[in-house]
Amino acid sequence: MTESTIEILERKSRQYRRKVLSIIKHANAGHTGGSLSIVDILNVLYNETMNVSPQNFNAADRDRYIQSKGHSVEALYVVLADQGFYPESELDTLNQFQSHFIGHPTRKVNGVEQNTGALGHGLSLAVGTALAGKLDERAFRVFTLLGDGELQEGSNWEASMSAAHYGLDNLVVIIDYNKLQITGPVNSVTGIGDLYSKFKAFGYAVREVDGNNVAALVDIFDQLPFESGKPNLVLAHTTKGKGISFMENQVGWHHHVPSDEKFLLAMQELDDAGQMHPLPVL
Repeated sequence: MTESTIEILERKSRQYRRKVLSIIKHANAGHTGGSLSIVDILNVLYNETMNVSPQNFNAADRDRYIQSKGHSVEALYVVLADQGFYPESELDTLNQFQSHFIGHPTRKVNGVEQNTGALGHGLSLAVGTALAGKLDERAFRVFTLLGDGELQEGSNWEASMSAAHYGLDNLVVIIDYNKLQITGPVNSVTGIGDLYSKFKAFGYAVREVDGNNVAALVDIFDQLPFESGKPNLVLAHTTKGKGISFMENQVGWHHHVPSDEKFLLAMQELDDAGQMHPLPVL
């Protein structure tokens, strides 16, 4: 019996979480909670869904990924290294003097499509890129990942009106819906309401998914486009700090570096999770 696709993806998610924690610990800085919540989404996008690689990164018809919630860049750096965009050893320079691996995505890092980090800008970039693809009659798709707290920025809704107006069914907007932001629960800071109904009213074809379940993510992305002539919206319910029990749903881990003791506990939890899901016996 061989290892299934889902088992491979689940193993990769555990490996990615280990590396995310390791580089944040080494750098003594990083957005831990949000990076852990989006690991599974990036895992499935880069390993199963998107047509993008170091070999075709300059090709006109490659798929594009724009990470609007740029502060969770550690997860993106780890996945891009695994894809072969640069040696994994370069991750050890995160937040070091003269390193390109800074706290938000920059095009100076191989594999990064757009500089992001000022919240509310990524969706506008993605809409423009998707519109260019339509005008040029290209086959590529544009994927963008937003935080739920980021939806408090009005530019997202202006971009959404344009996406619907131009029928951008080559656009895939993913919301990392972990329901926490740096200062507390999203709906306590500034309520964003019923996102399913709101995005549907703005003209999207909307689907909901468990954003930390790789099998569910593979299935939902396999259904793209959801409706011809409508931009796609994936409302991905995630857990901030996913995979580490004492980090999950804790707003204090939005930007926090684990102590030596907490780091070892986190690594042990990920090791234990791997032992609970061993490879199948031949």
